[in-house]
Amino acid sequence: MIATFFHNWERRLADVSKDRVVRPFEWGADWISSNGHDGLEPSAYLERWVEDVMRDTQAFFTPPSTTDFRFTEASADLARQGEAGTLRFPSAMVTPHPENNIVAGRWFPARDEAPVGHSRTRGRAVIVLPQWNSDAGGHIGLSKLLARFGVSALRLSLPYHDGRMPPELTRADYIVSSNIARTVQVCRQAVLDTRRAIDWLASQGFERIGILGTSLGSCLAMLTSAHEPRIRAQALNHVSPWFADVVWRGLSTRHVRAGLNGHIDLDRLRSMWKPISPICYLDRVRDTKTLLVYAKYDLTFPVDLSEQLVAEFTRRGIAHEVTALPCGHYSSGVAPFSYLDAFVLTRFLRRNL
Repeated sequence: MIATFFHNWERRLADVSKDRVVRPFEWGADWISSNGHDGLEPSAYLERWVEDVMRDTQAFFTPPSTTDFRFTEASADLARQGEAGTLRFPSAMVTPHPENNIVAGRWFPARDEAPVGHSRTRGRAVIVLPQWNSDAGGHIGLSKLLARFGVSALRLSLPYHDGRMPPELTRADYIVSSNIARTVQVCRQAVLDTRRAIDWLASQGFERIGILGTSLGSCLAMLTSAHEPRIRAQALNHVSPWFADVVWRGLSTRHVRAGLNGHIDLDRLRSMWKPISPICYLDRVRDTKTLLVYAKYDLTFPVDLSEQLVAEFTRRGIAHEVTALPCGHYSSGVAPFSYLDAFVLTRFLRRNL
């Protein structure tokens, strides 16, 4: 009875969005270099590219350095609400959409932190990566909560989200879609952006750095932690070992699955999306303090996938903490479950940074 109640509620919450579009299937060869792949069919071309990426994912997910960080102080009204300003910097990946090539992060310092640019010993800071299709207000409340409890928060806008969305979109379709290579590359862009944001935190004097990601943001946080040694703790909110399985089976990605149907099967999709699948990087987070959060009645990140990831952490002997929320995916953002989720995430990061 409880499962039926939550599953019906999840479907109602998912159906609130009426702007989902089934886009055509594409291999996305135009999103990757043709070097060494001339003459191959797009699918074979992409498979060889994925093999090359997996040989050196550290290079794939490491951005060139930049000093082009611009910080704009918040208005007096926002400052009174705990927001100090907005950080902007160029993305390490140049996409065809100029709006998407500038990264924005809203800065919520802990109460005792010095203003940006002041030289002094710093406390704790966390990069916050919101969920897929989050608007500009997503996870702002959580960022303020972290700051209130002594953990400064830099809330990043993901690629193709809110201010980074080109005019032809109403949803962040280009980061998760039936275009195979584009999905990999735009998720990669998110990791490169996050690592540049960590460069900025380090330049401000922060050494105790963590990351918090929800849903798609959780996957991107895990990819970042696996390639960024300065991250001490990761709080992963809604988890799965495989990127492809969530898209193939999830409630929120039914329209993406519709674009994939008839063109690719799950095994091949899983192989194509290995570069953005957490299962491929577990041994790289052995020294990172990890919290895995999942929802017992989740239809978007099917609960058996979350349990598989938890079991794999255990099987490999990788230290971790687990919280199973008594709700679903969408309902975890609704009171009282949102309060419980925020409490679990904040407590973990306070304790481990």
